[in-house]
Amino acid sequence: MKLLAIEQETSAINWNEESETLINESYQVYHLFQEGVIRDINYNENENTVIILECSSKEEALKKLSTLPLVKAGLTSFEVVKLRPYTGFDRITRKSLA
Repeated sequence: MKLLAIEQETSAINWNEESETLINESYQVYHLFQEGVIRDINYNENENTVIILECSSKEEALKKLSTLPLVKAGLTSFEVVKLRPYTGFDRITRKSLA
């Protein structure tokens, strides 16, 4: 199942004081990427992390995200939503078959 996770800061963060946490975060993101859980990771225009995950459920995705050091430290959390395949192409193929 493909899921979208958008990070939210839970409070004001002084990133200069979190350098070790950020390094550990990078290691854990890399581990989840190698595991096949994280498929893509970016920042949005607000500098929040946006992640595409592949998990068996929304609950599993939240569990995997809870292993991230910034989440463990209570500095960030994630909103997770399930994604489903786009079905709009069906309108094109049905029309062309008519």
